[in-house]
Amino acid sequence: MAAATATAAASLVSLPLLSAIFGAAIALLFLSGYLRRKRAAIAHLPPSATAAAPDQPKQVRPSNQNQPKKGHQRSHHAVDKDAAKKHHHLDVNTLRGHTDSVTALHFSDDACNLATVCADGAVRVFRVDDVSSKSFKILRINLPAGAHPTAIAFSQGASSVVVAAQALLGSSLYMYADVGAPPAGGNKQQGKLSPPEIKWEHRKIHGKESVLNLAAARATYGTGDGSTILISCSEATDIKIWHGKSGKELGTVDTNQLKNNMADISPNGRFIAAAAFTADVKVWEIVYSKDSSVKEVNKVMQLKGHKSAVTCLCFALNSEQIITASKDGTIRVWNINVRYHLDEDPKTLRVLPIPLHDSKGSVCQYDHMSVSPDEKVLATTSGSTLQWLCVETGAVLDTAEKAHEGDITGIAWAPRTIPNGGTPAFVLATAGVDKKVKLWLAPKAIST
Repeated sequence: MAAATATAAASLVSLPLLSAIFGAAIALLFLSGYLRRKRAAIAHLPPSATAAAPDQPKQVRPSNQNQPKKGHQRSHHAVDKDAAKKHHHLDVNTLRGHTDSVTALHFSDDACNLATVCADGAVRVFRVDDVSSKSFKILRINLPAGAHPTAIAFSQGASSVVVAAQALLGSSLYMYADVGAPPAGGNKQQGKLSPPEIKWEHRKIHGKESVLNLAAARATYGTGDGSTILISCSEATDIKIWHGKSGKELGTVDTNQLKNNMADISPNGRFIAAAAFTADVKVWEIVYSKDSSVKEVNKVMQLKGHKSAVTCLCFALNSEQIITASKDGTIRVWNINVRYHLDEDPKTLRVLPIPLHDSKGSVCQYDHMSVSPDEKVLATTSGSTLQWLCVETGAVLDTAEKAHEGDITGIAWAPRTIPNGGTPAFVLATAGVDKKVKLWLAPKAIST
């Protein structure tokens, strides 16, 4: 009986022991198989991977230490590229501070102030005493809420500006007086002056249509008293004439040509010309009464010769010639000093080919043009390209491709020379969608 009990106890003890031994054997088999597979995987790795696996942190550090050197070389390359692409040799300065696209600009009569309007809803007046200055005094004017400025022009010399702005209900005109930026002196960029007030305003001047451009001139022809006359050109077909100081509406003309591209007024305040949808350019004359008021505005001539729409135009400083650019690939210079009341037609003085072509060889169309104060250089733009031509021959004097990072929205010559490091120079200002206004020196004209 005792022996049977001992045998049963031994069997009870040996069963768990055998189970444990059997389990351990299975575990060892699995472990040995896993180790064999791992060694086989490591044995099949390429040498670079086996070297990197155990010491990866040590390999990463040297490569990171070398990386800045490569990056440093690349940045030097970029600097070299930038140096090679450095500003055009006529690009003398950039006026910064705009936070959105600059939509238009205009110089004062004395060339000391440059006014700009920006899609950020502000007018900025820069004091330009020397175009090579490192900083410029600025006067900022915030337009009424919701007003998006599209055009600007000085009125009454340098003392006031008229701004065209678009809102939900249509376009408006605002006249601000005493806008001259503070003269040079002091270290602060922003002049601390009381903000100019609105002296007069007109709302919905062209219905719901936007103002494409403003142009201004002093009424010096005939019995004109030298007051500033403004025109506002709508994107529809109408053009309105305004008295710069009082804001009185003096007249309206209509091109009847589907839509306008732009309009200009002659420097003596006598003629208005419009570039519109068709190939013909209509010209009106402002007739002044003996008391210098505007008596009437009459259509007096039509410039016929282009074969396609005229995209832009400008008057010569003598107010007797108009320069037009068309989609037909030509520039025409017209003599409008004719006896139109005797049915004498304006004469084409010169027909010049537009010398600018795109990458496919097609002729580009000009968006803006303006004649320099010495009447020797015609500044033109097409997209982001700025080009200077000889007024007499149409020869290319210089070209700045990608003058702005995006389209050029406006150009304006300073009406007289401005110091450039102390040396007087003719200066062109350009505005762009890249939030910049650039100042350019005039190229040397070709003597004829």
